[in-house]
Amino acid sequence: MRYMTDRKRASGLGSAKSGTMHHWHMIVSSVALVGLVPLFIFTFGRALGMGYDEALVYYARPFPAVVAILTILVGFYHFKGGVQVLIEDYVHGFARKALIIGMTCLSYAAAATGVFALARIAL
Repeated sequence: MRYMTDRKRASGLGSAKSGTMHHWHMIVSSVALVGLVPLFIFTFGRALGMGYDEALVYYARPFPAVVAILTILVGFYHFKGGVQVLIEDYVHGFARKALIIGMTCLSYAAAATGVFALARIAL
């Protein structure tokens, strides 16, 4: 018989060994998005009325490009975590694994496409 405190049992992270860390990552990405989304809206809002050439010059500047890239990366990371929890809660069997793999590939592909597009503009 083991003599373990509640704290020691809780730090075992449950049966999958990742639930607490996943929850912590979702909280951290949420806090990051609280700061990034207003910055993105502010920088993107300035570019809305511009023509194509002016927008290229605007996003070639470091601050708007970095804010957009960080928002894309953190946003899709948060999306991936949220949709994964949704799938784990409501889908069972082989479909669960297939949807999680598909959603992960989709979120990474969308984030990579956004970062690539902004990198092409900024560089």
